[in-house]
Amino acid sequence: MKPLQKKLKKFFENFYLVLVLVFLYAPIAVMMVLSFNSSKSRSHWGDFTLRWYGQMFESTAIMDALYNTLLIALLSALIATVLGTAAAIGISSMKKLPKSICMGINNIPMLNSDIVTGISLMLMFIAFGISLGFKTILLAHISFNVPYVILSVMPKLKQTSRYTYEAAMDLGAGPAEAFFRVVFPDILPGVLSGFLMAFTMSLDDFIITHFTRGAGINTLSTLIYSEVRRGIQPTMYALSTVIFVTVLALLLITNFSPSRPAAAQAKKAGPGPAFQKGLLVFVSFAVVAGISYTSFLKFSSSHSNELYVYNWGEYIDEDVIRQFEEETGIHVVYDLFETNEEMYPVIEAGAIQYDVVCPSDYMIQRMAENGLLAEISWDNVPNVSNIDPTYMEWSEAFDPGNLYSVPYCWGTVGILCNAERLEELGVPIPTKWADLWDPRLSGEILMQDSVRDAFMVALKSLGYSLNSVDPAELNEAKDLLLAQKPLVQAYVVDQVRDKMLNGEAAVGVIYSGELLYLQEEAEALNLDYHLQYVLPEEGTNLWIDSWVIPWNARNKENAEAWINFLCRPDIAKKNFEYITYATPNKAAFELLDPEYQNNRDVFPDTNGLDNSEVYRYLGAEADDLYNTLWKEVKSR
Repeated sequence: MKPLQKKLKKFFENFYLVLVLVFLYAPIAVMMVLSFNSSKSRSHWGDFTLRWYGQMFESTAIMDALYNTLLIALLSALIATVLGTAAAIGISSMKKLPKSICMGINNIPMLNSDIVTGISLMLMFIAFGISLGFKTILLAHISFNVPYVILSVMPKLKQTSRYTYEAAMDLGAGPAEAFFRVVFPDILPGVLSGFLMAFTMSLDDFIITHFTRGAGINTLSTLIYSEVRRGIQPTMYALSTVIFVTVLALLLITNFSPSRPAAAQAKKAGPGPAFQKGLLVFVSFAVVAGISYTSFLKFSSSHSNELYVYNWGEYIDEDVIRQFEEETGIHVVYDLFETNEEMYPVIEAGAIQYDVVCPSDYMIQRMAENGLLAEISWDNVPNVSNIDPTYMEWSEAFDPGNLYSVPYCWGTVGILCNAERLEELGVPIPTKWADLWDPRLSGEILMQDSVRDAFMVALKSLGYSLNSVDPAELNEAKDLLLAQKPLVQAYVVDQVRDKMLNGEAAVGVIYSGELLYLQEEAEALNLDYHLQYVLPEEGTNLWIDSWVIPWNARNKENAEAWINFLCRPDIAKKNFEYITYATPNKAAFELLDPEYQNNRDVFPDTNGLDNSEVYRYLGAEADDLYNTLWKEVKSR
């Protein structure tokens, strides 16, 4: 039995190891495969392509984020290593009590939550009047890296004898020479370990960078986070694959490079030790000089003619930004937000002074009511005449008198249907919101994971306004959502696209701006079922995203030049073809191909939207009530 037991033990050990490796690397393998998929869908395979890799290297945002990540990591690691090593030497020479106190203080940042450290550093920078940007990220990374260097160097210092240092001094060496000839070689492994730890921590950091980065500065961590929040693009798969393969190659080279016996190395002809040391010093000097020069450019670069733009992700064609800079000579500092609720406190705090922002309807109303917007000088925006008067009229629901905003994109919220799946279930195509309570649709409904959108569906099906603040009406809507919940497959945001493309659900609540993407993907993948978009009879949310100028904008005329540029017909057309969200620009609409003009899903007949409404800001008390009721729906 013993040989059999040993075989079984060996088998289960190997099986467990393989299982762990599969769990670790299967997601990475899937990501790498998707980076070669011509389809943007994560559930359907198109053709093999290298397009996403090309777009990755062409993307200014990705390349800038990669550059910033490597520069900040290398520079912060170098500075933290010098400061941490010096601090470790000083602490090691202290008496027991002061040393214990210093090491205790040193451990606090590592035990402290990253979010506390990030917020504290942000508040400190703001209090001292330091504008958030590259320099604040660098200072923050140095701050949280130094303790790790100290902890790496201290054990090596304990292993060194101070008597050897004193002996070197007695033999005539100066303090610096004695340190670099006697002490430094002994602690070098700890110093290198501290440097690598600092470099890795800086590369991997997100939270502290998020709070201290300011406008126009992204690292890979913040860029990938914003991509995940709004729906990750295939270029991110390509970038992650390149990073993984690079790291894997370095590990293979390091661990499997052939080693020669010392005698063979001694016999091998080649450069002597002096040459090798000189080459190492030269390379190190070149690296430090390159980092110092690029860092100097980062700190000292300033544009006398700037524009700070704050916009949603994937909400403008990058060529439009370059064209604006070329035509006007105005340098654009472009920054992204993921939600209106994320954007609002940034503008309210005023720590970063953006010149032009693109919020949604109800948030524009809130910003205007709280004095956060500047009136637009219409003499500087003559191209506003290209905006269809219908949308300017709709905008008065949240911007009375059209004082603060210019419509940029618009759309509706409707029901996306899988006609074939509905036919299998024996359910007709929905025509109203109330149809989403049909028991035959159990497990076939995708609802938006958004408090206002979910309550909009319920309120409209009950015949109430989607801007209702009546507690009785809202509680009735809550009860209706609770009654629907057993029928709901999932509450989702961007995932509704892939789930519907994959045929995983019969109906889903979706934004009309997603339709062109879905239609093009369905055609490219030759799907054997038909996706149909329905605007419910009870009416729906009619949303508008518009450009506004914050009250504290430093470059108001540049902001108005930006808005005027985006209202130009050829530019608005170019933007529409990139983001596929309906344009309110009448002149640009006339330039579109007939297939777009006649697409009633993307450009519905405005006469059929009489029962639809624009979201309005309902006040803090109403917001609290909505959120409380929504939590009750989600938690049951």
